[in-house]
Amino acid sequence: MIISTLDHLPPRMALTPSLRKALDFLAAHRTGEGLPARLEVDGARVYAMLQSFETSPAGPLVELEAHRRYIDIQYVVSGGEVMGWAHLSAVQSLSAYNPEKDVQTGTLPAAEVSPVLVRAGQACVFFPEDAHAPKLAWGKPDKVVKIVVKVAVE
Repeated sequence: MIISTLDHLPPRMALTPSLRKALDFLAAHRTGEGLPARLEVDGARVYAMLQSFETSPAGPLVELEAHRRYIDIQYVVSGGEVMGWAHLSAVQSLSAYNPEKDVQTGTLPAAEVSPVLVRAGQACVFFPEDAHAPKLAWGKPDKVVKIVVKVAVE
């Protein structure tokens, strides 16, 4: 997992052509204005999703997700959210991997999940071994707009 501002992500990552396209897309659309709910940036290799939601507190047990075929770049446009993180190998009660949705879920006690506060202008990059729990509140619930860019693993 990597967390940084959008402007500081490129020097922290080994940029494949697909990751470069994803970061260039985010740099050009950082406000999210005019974006549809889903947009192909480079076919199925790189696509973006605009999300709007209200965060909610984590319970005693946190549900995490992980992906095998895609890297997630989750960029917060406005508001702030906690994105819980744990290495996939630590996640308990793992579901069977769903290749159609590219997702595997599982749970961990909240005390075993690392909370990462992500504010407007910041992004988290989650790789296949990074289980993550987005949409969590830091204190009170917050309205969040974010762009999630899915980048196919090269």
